[in-house]
Amino acid sequence: MSAVALAAEHVPERHYTHHEGRGPTPHRSNPVVIHRELTTLDLRPQLRVVEYGTGSGYSAELIAQLVGPTGEVTSLDVDAYLTRWATVIHHERGLEHVRCYTADGTAGFRERAPYDRVVAWCTPPLLPKPWTEQLADGGLIVAPLPIATVPNMTVVTKIRVNAGQPAVEGVFSGGYIEATASPKGDLDLPGRWVDWENRVPGPSWISLAWRANDDRLHTGARSTLHRLLHPAHTEPYERIEADWPSWRTFAASLDDPQLTMVGLRPDLWAIGHSTPETVAVLQQDGMILADSPTSPSLAALRGWLTAWEEAARPAPETYTPTLVPSGSGQAPAGWHLRLSR
Repeated sequence: MSAVALAAEHVPERHYTHHEGRGPTPHRSNPVVIHRELTTLDLRPQLRVVEYGTGSGYSAELIAQLVGPTGEVTSLDVDAYLTRWATVIHHERGLEHVRCYTADGTAGFRERAPYDRVVAWCTPPLLPKPWTEQLADGGLIVAPLPIATVPNMTVVTKIRVNAGQPAVEGVFSGGYIEATASPKGDLDLPGRWVDWENRVPGPSWISLAWRANDDRLHTGARSTLHRLLHPAHTEPYERIEADWPSWRTFAASLDDPQLTMVGLRPDLWAIGHSTPETVAVLQQDGMILADSPTSPSLAALRGWLTAWEEAARPAPETYTPTLVPSGSGQAPAGWHLRLSR
């Protein structure tokens, strides 16, 4: 049995996720992926660990069990409600080497640095430079990172840092809620890169990789979303739901400026191609929506799907990752993750 599995036997998950005083928290990750990420993090006694995204507090106790009483666990979240309750629950459990703070984790947390390990349960817009600066040489980061400038295009990344320079050691399928500067109320709406949102008659949203070319009225975003809410053409595409992580990663790896993601209802995403005049997307349920049967965007989407099939629907782990430095001008300092084949 793995060290994480052994630790989990001593941590009452439901005591955290459905605490009788606080009640259930929706801000929590699946324990299966928590265990995977902590296994990848290679935790050992005496390590100093920071986690970004406190959630229910369950993950922090798992980390505390793995680093032991001579280790140190720092947990950050922008939501004071979560950090206050996690502090109380950790105290109830007798965990004196866990400390929770209300803070924007994308800036790191210099007060408790340096750290040996960083793990994130929320997705920053890029790998933040403060995370690498506050990590000891040879330290590890396990965090979800965007692979395109639209929502929900993420992979979980294992990164080794030496002398402040990060190097990717592996990528895995997965992702978490976007990191935001304030608590997120609507969990169905992405936390960033939403170019237009409708709330009536029902919720819907759109994200365009070509947003810089739209006008100040967001005319392109509004009209493109309208075309998808009232599509002139639909056609089925088989067997997409089970391979959605593969398709999502492949579409992001194309680095196409016309990449588009939409949510036409809270539980149904779609990815595809659009311009100010045309659009075509493939939904998670396997339905293609387009503005017309002769749409140039539909032709482009079909070309993407053909290339994906010819590549045998590759898994995220098969791509070559590259960290691209950012920080010029007003952009935050750090690295963008891009995947290629």
